[in-house]
Order: sequence, then structure tokens, then C-alpha cells
Amino acid sequence: MNRLFSLFLLSFALFAQPQAIVIRGARVVDGTGAAARQATVVIRGSRIETVAADAPVPAGARVIDATGQTLLPGLFDLHTHLSASAATGVSGDWGKSLKAYLASGVTTVNDYATYGEMFAPMRQLLSTGALPGPHVNMAVRMSTPGGHGTEAGWGDFMTLTASTPVQAHAQAKIALAYKPDLIKVFTDGWRYGSAPNLSSMNLETLAAIVEDAHAAHVKVVTHTVTLDGAKVAARAGVDILVHGIGDADVDAELIEIMKAKHTAYVPTLAVYEFKAGGPPSPRVTALLEPAVRATLRATASTATMPPERKLRWQHLTGNVKRLYDAGIPVGAGTDAGMPGTFHGYSTLRELELLVQSGLTPMQAITSGTGTSARALGVDAERGTIAEGKIADLLLVEGRPDERITDIENTRRVFLGGVEVALPELEKAIQTPEMTPLPVHSVAALVDDMERTDGRTALGTLRVNGTDAGVDHSQMIFLPALRGEHDHALLMTAAMAAKERPYVRAELPLTPGAIELADVSRYSGISFEVRGEGEGRLAVNAYHVRNGGAYMAPFATGAEWRTVKIPFAELKQRSGDAAWDAKDARALYFELSGAPSSTAWLEIDNVKFY
Repeated sequence: MNRLFSLFLLSFALFAQPQAIVIRGARVVDGTGAAARQATVVIRGSRIETVAADAPVPAGARVIDATGQTLLPGLFDLHTHLSASAATGVSGDWGKSLKAYLASGVTTVNDYATYGEMFAPMRQLLSTGALPGPHVNMAVRMSTPGGHGTEAGWGDFMTLTASTPVQAHAQAKIALAYKPDLIKVFTDGWRYGSAPNLSSMNLETLAAIVEDAHAAHVKVVTHTVTLDGAKVAARAGVDILVHGIGDADVDAELIEIMKAKHTAYVPTLAVYEFKAGGPPSPRVTALLEPAVRATLRATASTATMPPERKLRWQHLTGNVKRLYDAGIPVGAGTDAGMPGTFHGYSTLRELELLVQSGLTPMQAITSGTGTSARALGVDAERGTIAEGKIADLLLVEGRPDERITDIENTRRVFLGGVEVALPELEKAIQTPEMTPLPVHSVAALVDDMERTDGRTALGTLRVNGTDAGVDHSQMIFLPALRGEHDHALLMTAAMAAKERPYVRAELPLTPGAIELADVSRYSGISFEVRGEGEGRLAVNAYHVRNGGAYMAPFATGAEWRTVKIPFAELKQRSGDAAWDAKDARALYFELSGAPSSTAWLEIDNVKFY
């Protein structure tokens, strides 16, 4: 009886084992820098089970003949902005950006275009497979008042600011409450000589952020682009400089500090490369959606690189080799999402540019795999091909360790042991429609301003915004008593001295304004308002590809009044397309006025009717 029961358990265990995948015939470049070798790799479940020249093929295994191909660890990109499109005037499609990375063999990315409220819904979409994508490390952003990262018109919810250690500790507490994977700090205000410098962060403030982050086991990366700024960042103990140093050649002092503090370096050459246009490579076009592809120039530009930019490029490329030769870990990152720096493809291009900067193809591949994994502190799990590691793998045609351009010849990608369907990914990228996202019905009451935690009646965090620029308008918004036990939201504004200044309060309809709200069962939006200034209501709608919204003006005055705006009266800035009310993300209450003027607005009882 016991023997029969043991046989039953054994047969059950064998039956329950996932089917093995065997990759046979490939040259294996394992991400450690070791020379390529012929080996058979066996994947079982999400992990690598065997790496050996004579590995046996398990019974029932799926066997992949990879003759003529090279097997690599999945690539890393340590600097991306997933929600940006890289094409001016075209709003980003987060889902297609994710697919472009997977289709390029990039299995881990750092995203610096997020704020804390976005983490939970984004993580949910990724973990459930609702949106296929690589491993995404999400960062909270911090800067100085008036520093880089604060000038885009997003409110202080997007980039927390501090200029003293006391402020830094307070802001780090807010940042860490969201359980970020990383903290990105904009420490360096140099604008490449093309614009006035912004403010930079001092050593004491940055060190306070690093202290709190490291106590919570969170790594800190910095936007640092100058030699002096790099010394400050390294002294403060940051983990990675995620931009290249472009104002000077690195010196022995910086190298000594980076070695002592174990600071890694990511030059983001792809964003700085002078892009002359011309017909794009077939690999680029396969990874670009139609709206972005339509912005590409068909012929090469006749413009030459300006002298100051040429000098910066010499510093950037030369510093890669200097730091690498000095023993500083050099990882891979691109700043993808910035103009002309396309998601997915730019990671491949970054490896090619590392080779142009003096690294060997093998060294560049190691930078984009094992070295990047160590910089992130995830090398125990991924970044190299070894038994027990997570099976994030990339098969390419050719020998990229000898000819780096072969890195573009993607043939198969595995994420956690599951092969990615490359044709389906590329087909989804090529569709003109935005990536489908979950849609929810929402209650009629959006916000009665009675919650004391800064959240709407829907539970979403109220956030603010302004016109763009260093000299943007200033605003404060907070609950104000309207009557006993009755509050309104008060917005006060000091308008900037520029054309059409404005401020706005945003009421997200879903957490972080990631997923969509279907409000088509309603007819319009009503709210109570009073104030002084020009008012406008806007609905952030997902499918408006030019980054716009549906808007309608409303009158203000000293006395409270109820405003009802039918959906039919909401218009885009350009065109008269009707809104179907099925893809709302947030409501904006915008207040504008004359340059250098002041204005105020109170709103209450915002609801759909």
C-alpha cells in the first residue's frame, strides 16, 4: 500500500512539473563577460534549470534549434520614460512602449515618468498580464525648487522638492510611503549651455535623501550631467548616475569617489546622439506605432552637429571609456521617450554607441545585462545565464559579441521562462488604435470636498498643474470652509509673466488616472463655483492623441452659482470630433488670467448628471 502510494506521489509530481524548454545549438553569451560557448540551456517553469554542453533533453521537452543564433540574458534599460512617445505632438501609449521593449529583448526597465499614485494600478496591470511588458521598476521623482523635473507644468505631486536636509527627510517620507522601486533625484541644473541653468541640489540635501532611501532598501539614481554635479552625487552615496557627464572629461577625483561609494554610471548616449534623420532601419519601423512613424523624416538632414554639441559628444563618449577602464560599472540606459529616442530600439542602439565609445561588443553586452543587474541589486535573480536564475532570455541571429549590430536581429524573447509572441507584439504596436485599458463605471459624485486626506469622493488624490517653464505660475489649493461642516476647494494663483498663464486642479477619475472611466450613462458635468478669473473645465480623454482634452469655458463671479456643462459642449482645441464619454481619466478645473495677475477659484459638489 505504501509502495503504491509512493508511486502515485511520484507520478503526480512528474505530471505536475511544467514542460521543459530546451534551447539547443546556440552560442551562449552569459552576461558575465566570459567568452561565448556552445551550450544547451534547459528552462523549467520560470527559471533556468541547466546550462551545459551535454545537458540531457528532459522527456516531453519542447526543443528549440538555435543553430546560428546567440543566446543572451534579457537586456536592461536603466533610464526610460514609458508614458512619453519620443515624437513631438503625439501623446504616449504606455502599453505600446512596453511591447516595444519586449519585442527588442529588453526584459527590465526603470521608468522615471511616474508618481506614487500610479504605482498600484500600473503594477496590477503588469502582474495580471493585462498589459504585457518587461519588469518595470517605478521611481518617485525628487528635485529642488526650480530644478529640472519641475518645469514641465506637472504639479508638485509629480516631482517632490527639497532644498535642505529637513525638507529632504520630510519629502522622502512621502516618497517611501508609496513603496517605490527607486528614487530618482534631479540634482544637476546644467542645461547643456543651451538655456539658463536651473537650480542644483546640495550635498547635504541629497545625502539626507540617500540616507532615508537606503534605510528602506531603496536605491537612488540621479540626473547628473556635469563633472562637479557627479562629484556631489557620488559623495552623497547615490547608487547610479543615470546620465552621462557632458561638460568635461572625468578626472581622478571623481573616479576615486565613485569607487569608494560603489557608484555606477549610465551614459544615456542614445538621447544625446545627433540624429540626422533619413530612412529609418526596418527594426525601428517595426517597433513604432503609426502616429510616431509618421513624424519621421524621409530624407537625411543637411544640418551638421553644432560645435558645442560636438564637444559635449566628445566628452560623453570619451568618459564612457575612461570610467570603464578605471573599473567603474557602466550600465545601459537611454532616456527613451525623449524626442527621437524610441522605446525598445534605443536600448539596442545604446549598446552600439557604447561600442563606438571604445567598449568591445562583449563589454557592451555585459553592460546591458550583468552589470546593469548588479547596479540595480537584482543580480541574484537576473542579468546572467546561470542555473537557478530567472529565465529572461534573448535569442538573436548572428554574433553580437563580435559584431554588435547583430543585437538588432531579435528572433526569440523569453520572460520568466515564457516565450513572448513577437509577431503579435509587433502587430499590436502597428495598430492605429491606442492600447486597450480596463474601463470602469464611476459613481455620479466625483468630489464634494469633504474628505480631509486630500482625496476625492472617488478615493483618488487631487493634484495640481500649471503652465510649463521655470517661471511657471504658482498655485495653492486646499479645502476652505463654505459653511458649518461644509467645505469647498479653494485655488489661489499668482500668474506668471507670460502669454496665457494658468493653473489647474485635477480630479482623477481612477487611481493615478491610469485606467479609464466610462461615463457615457451620464449627460454632462455639474459643479458649483465662484471666483475671479477665467474658468475652463477639461476632460482628459485617453484617445486624444495630440495630448489634448475636451474643454468648455465657464463664467466666474463673487457669488456661488451652479454650472452644468453637457458633454456635447465639450470641444477639442482642434477639430469638432464628438466625445463618446467612454475613456475619461480626469477632470481639470483650469483658472487663467492676465500675465502677472492674481486669481482665485472655489469649486464644490462636482458630479456627473
